[in-house]
Amino acid sequence: MEAKSFNTELVCLEPALKRYAYSLTLNMEDAKDLVQETLYKALVNEDKFDAQTNIKAWLYTILRNTFINDYRRKNKSEKIFSNDVKDFVLKSKLADSSPESDVNFKELTFIVNSLEPEFRIPFQMHDDGFKYQEIAEELGLQLGTVKSRIHFSRKKLIDMIGSK
Repeated sequence: MEAKSFNTELVCLEPALKRYAYSLTLNMEDAKDLVQETLYKALVNEDKFDAQTNIKAWLYTILRNTFINDYRRKNKSEKIFSNDVKDFVLKSKLADSSPESDVNFKELTFIVNSLEPEFRIPFQMHDDGFKYQEIAEELGLQLGTVKSRIHFSRKKLIDMIGSK
């Protein structure tokens, strides 16, 4: 298929893709984003398209797979942090520059520093951006030990903050 013909087909199928995307997302803005990502992927992978196949089916498959992958990614990211941690982060507003936020940050720092070193150090390293595997190698611990210590640190911090 010629590039001009391929691009023309994409433009002609955009309204149908939007309808299908809306049926999946139930949100017009998300549907537009999904269609845009689908068209981008189609253009990038134009060389993989077989001119003998149905372009509409190919685009619908790209759109559906993109939607599924985004849905899975979203669910996975929601499972990483519990709602308690999310609520605390949203309510604490550490980025504010008011005197109250300085007090909150100092209290948080004090609470984190009050953890036992075997819990505090992995937690702080993870907070600083180290990956679990990097922390395990640096501290000479098993990967599972690092993960459980960070998990228990979070639970302890939530309990300590909740009791204040």
